[in-house]
Amino acid sequence: VQLQASGGGLVQAGDSLRLSCAASGPTFARLAMAWFRQAPGKERFFVAAISRNGATKYTDSVKDRFTISRDNDKKTVYLQLSSLKPDDTAVYYCAAVSTIITAPFRYNSDDYPYWGQGTLVTVSS
Repeated sequence: VQLQASGGGLVQAGDSLRLSCAASGPTFARLAMAWFRQAPGKERFFVAAISRNGATKYTDSVKDRFTISRDNDKKTVYLQLSSLKPDDTAVYYCAAVSTIITAPFRYNSDDYPYWGQGTLVTVSS
């Protein structure tokens, strides 16, 4: 599985942005997907995840502002970022893991074997 993230950029506080992560390979529907982010000088942290059947989870700091979704036909997962804040500035990475449909959500980056290259989101105040 190869992942290609895109959509980052420089925006102002309060703006919106949509990140995309396109996957290659025939097994996208079998993948649970997630977004992580890494701010300068900090560790990589969980942002959002979506299961094979479309259930979603978010870290508290982005609830009601970010939305994760997937399009299995396009083999793409999205992260809609709204009401952006300077603290959201980070490199955003998409990640994937092949799993059974009833698997619990994974919040640890070590649980994801497949990673995109990251896309930088910079939010100015």
